[in-house]
Amino acid sequence: MPTHAGTPQTEEPAEALIEAEHVSRVYHRPRTSLTKPGAAVRALDDVSLTVRRGERYGIVGESGSGKSTLLRLLCALDQPTSGSIRFDGQEITGRPERRLRFLRENLQIVFQDPMSSLDPRMRVRDLVAEPLVGLGLPAGDRVAELLDAVGLPASAADRYPHQFSGGQRQRIAIARALAPRPKVLVADEPVSALDVSVRGQILNLLADLVDELGLTLVFVSHDLSVVRHVCETVAVMSRGEIVESGPVDEIWAAPAHPYTRTLLRAVPTLKGLL
Repeated sequence: MPTHAGTPQTEEPAEALIEAEHVSRVYHRPRTSLTKPGAAVRALDDVSLTVRRGERYGIVGESGSGKSTLLRLLCALDQPTSGSIRFDGQEITGRPERRLRFLRENLQIVFQDPMSSLDPRMRVRDLVAEPLVGLGLPAGDRVAELLDAVGLPASAADRYPHQFSGGQRQRIAIARALAPRPKVLVADEPVSALDVSVRGQILNLLADLVDELGLTLVFVSHDLSVVRHVCETVAVMSRGEIVESGPVDEIWAAPAHPYTRTLLRAVPTLKGLL
């Protein structure tokens, strides 16, 4: 339809890439009786969210809020008790692992502790190439290209994880996650295990790479100030529910939910380090 002169044009929102609808996850504690099942624990309760292509989406909450459970479901590392999760229009709920190759190629994760996520017996070149080998993709010059992208010298390829600092190991983990050229980078508390002096460097690296490579970012943290630095949208979680969501700057300036206000007062900030 043609537009009239002087009529402002609104930009169409980007298409949905990750969609969760009415997702719940119930776990059962170990049995304490021969006649009664273990108590049910509702880790997630009717959670819905949409992450759009190219968006930087933060999920924030304290320990036990349900954010890690939600992350595992979005990555198909666990299955919801009820509800639906779609990636790029394809349902991933209930799919066996052999039918999730498209997800494994297009969604990669950077974990909280790089030392526990990197095999100490493998050289860096093999660690970074491992996702490519696992997916049957050629490595070629990809390892050298990735090490350069995360700010590590080419000589790092011949060394082992224990020979690097915590911040350098997280750079290796980021390079490894980027190896198969994913559409989505998921960062699970990626700076909480690092020294405070290098957290800002890793956050800036992530933000720069997301921009340069045109990635969608899902960033999980307990610290709203960290999420604000790298994300444009945030979902605040408490007791298995999303209690508030929207543009991160708006929620930072005027939080509507009491839990969000408590979170803002309780968490440290990175002022002076970013």
